Order: sequence, then structure tokens, then C-alpha cells
Amino acid sequence: MIDRYSRECLRAIWSQENKYKTWLDIEIKACEALCELGTVPAAALANIKAKASFDVRRIEEIEEITRHDVIAFTTCVAEYVGEDARYIHWGLTSSDILDTSFSMLLKEASAIILKDIDELLTVLKDRAFEHRLTVMIGRSHGIHAEPVTFGLKMALWYDEMRRQRERMQRAMETISVGKLSGAVGTFAHNPPFVEEYVCRELGLRPAPVSTQVIQRDVYAEFFTTLAVIGASIEKFAVEIRHLQRTEVSEVSEYFSAGQKGSSAMPHKKNPILSENISGLARLLRGNALAAIENVALWHERDISHSSVERVIGPDSTTLLDFMLVRFTNLMRKLIVYPESMQKNLELSRGLYYSQKILLELTLRGVSREDAYRIVQRNALAAWDQKKDFKQMVLADSDITSVITPQEIEAFCSSAFFTAHVDDIFTRVFGA
Repeated sequence: MIDRYSRECLRAIWSQENKYKTWLDIEIKACEALCELGTVPAAALANIKAKASFDVRRIEEIEEITRHDVIAFTTCVAEYVGEDARYIHWGLTSSDILDTSFSMLLKEASAIILKDIDELLTVLKDRAFEHRLTVMIGRSHGIHAEPVTFGLKMALWYDEMRRQRERMQRAMETISVGKLSGAVGTFAHNPPFVEEYVCRELGLRPAPVSTQVIQRDVYAEFFTTLAVIGASIEKFAVEIRHLQRTEVSEVSEYFSAGQKGSSAMPHKKNPILSENISGLARLLRGNALAAIENVALWHERDISHSSVERVIGPDSTTLLDFMLVRFTNLMRKLIVYPESMQKNLELSRGLYYSQKILLELTLRGVSREDAYRIVQRNALAAWDQKKDFKQMVLADSDITSVITPQEIEAFCSSAFFTAHVDDIFTRVFGA
């Protein structure tokens, strides 16, 4: 339900109907400003506000002739308004409408993405506390390192998504900018008041200076932010894919009744949601690169950026919305296997206690170099001979002459690895 609702919202934002509605809002606000300046008569403004409308099919018919979307739009609106339509688009250029409306549409889409992130944060927090002390092996380079908890992994993701929310909020503020400064940005035919009035009414801020367009570094920052958020979602998805591997089997995506994993192999239960997320993240990065390529335009502008933005605006916002909703649902239903985590912990035969023994030797006067050599000797032998590390340590007189067997027993405990989980949770979630 959430998935479908969210996509429908984005579809509505990027619909032709909403685009032209946004254009019309800008044009009417400009007429209001011009009326305050005395350029547009009050009666004409009243007529424009009462009659101004459009028909998408009619605009398309006109554009077949004009080959210009904004002229087709204003011509269509004029058919509704009549003689007073001569005040519509007064002193403006097409990019005044196109860029200001693009910012407005991106701002609308951003509000949905922020809600998506909030929903994901709620789910990650719930799963973090649920598995706060669910011990599992931590891995570096894909190799067993020391124990962590699954809750800590969720807390890490929560903290990262909180940063991403801040970035998204900044990105929305960055693109909340409009311009109505005319053909080359000089306000030659309308004073800055018109731009200031329209932007204020539409919840935007005026570009301090512009050419015929808002400078594209603004939008490049926005689309790069979407890609960075997508990269985090992909990071989480890749972790799930690794943890779902048969050899690991510590978590699993929910597999619904009637679902099929393979056309050939009936036993398959694949992490398809996570894999899908990885693929979509690549599209976001590609679109971000396209937005960066848009920054360099000829002189006061060309239109090489326009075709790009018609694609990446709807696509990137919709893609990220889809990824966030999909991942939120994935995490809400994610199946966690603590027994598999415990089984995998045992594969290391206690090797993850090596650092504790190393540090205790150094505290008792052994040089770090000698302590490392002694502990590594036991660790490698335990691995090669498939023996328990603690038992190897207990049998090594170089160690037991410094650390008592009772102390070794105490030091080889998972309690050392979970002692500060609550401290970390307080940092992340508050007291």
C-alpha cells in the first residue's frame, strides 16, 4: 500500500497536468506583481485569475505547430482568457517559467522523499533495539574479525540515514530557488520586484544573479545528493545480500506464499529486492553525472541541459522514492537468524579473543612485538589444526606464565564485545 501510494504521488507531481498547473501559477503570480507596479490593470488581473486555464491536449496540438512548449502553453491559456492574455508572460522568457517550475516540482518530490526517509528511520530504530544484544561475528575484508551485534549494525544504518536526511533537507533548500530576470538575467523589462514577489508567494527564494537560467550547479548538487542517498541504500542492500548467502544464512528477505525464486530450481530463495536496489542505485549515479555535465552551458545558456532534466527529474526522484519504500518494507519484514549467527561465531573457534590476550600480555610487561608473535603463533596453529584458540592459549606456557588460566577463562568472553553497546545506543538514539 505504501509502495503504490508513494509512486502515485510522484507520478502526479511529474504529470503534464501538474507541470502546466505550476506554470500557470507562476504566470498568474507574475501578473499580480505587475499589477502592483501598475503595468497590469486590476480589471485585467481579475479577468486573468478568473478565466486562466489550459487543456493538455490543446497544448500538444499547438506545440505540433509552434515546436515550442511554453509558447504552446501561453497560446492555449490565451484562448481561455481572451484580450487580457497580452499581459501574461509580460517581460518574461521561457526559462523564467521552466526553471522556477522545475525547482517547485523538485521541492514537492523532496517532501515525499523526506517522509520516506523518516519511515525508514523508524523501522531501523525498531530493529536496532530488537537486536541490540543479538551477537554476531563482525567481518573485515570479508573475514571474521570480532563479535558485534546485529542491533549495532542497525544503529549504524540509522545514523547514516539520519545524515542522509539532513543532506536531503539541505538539497531541498538548495533547489528552492526561482528566477524571473528575463532573457539574459538583467531585469531589462521587469524590475527585481516581480521576481521577489513571485518567489515569495511560491515559497522560493530569488536567485541572487542569473543568466537566462538558474545556474546548473544548483541542480547538480540536488541530483548528486539523491545519488549519495541511493549509495547508502545500496550499501545496506549489499550487506543483506552477503548475509543471506547460503554459507552465511544470518538474515533473509521475506519470502511470501506462492513466491518463486527460479524458473529452473524450485529450492531457490533469492535476495531479489536487495539486488534490485543495487541496480537502481547505478541509475541514480548515472543521472547525477548527467546533472554535473549540465553545469557547463554556452554563454548565458543553451538548451543542452533541458532534455537531460526532462528525464532525470522524474526518474531520479521516483527511483529514490521507490528504493526507500522498498528497503523500508524489506527491513520491516527481514528475517533474522540468531542461531545461524551463533553457529558462524563458532567457526572461528574463539580466534576473536586474540586481541584481548594480546593487550593483557602488554599490560603485564610483554613488549607488543613479542606479545603479537606469541598470540599470532597460537591463532595460526588453532586455525590450521582446527583447534579451539582458548585451549591453545591455556597450553602455552609463554602466556600462562604471565596470565593465569582463570584470567584467560574470564578474558575469553563475549561480554567484552557487548559491554558498551548501550553507550553507543545512547550516542545514536539519545538517553
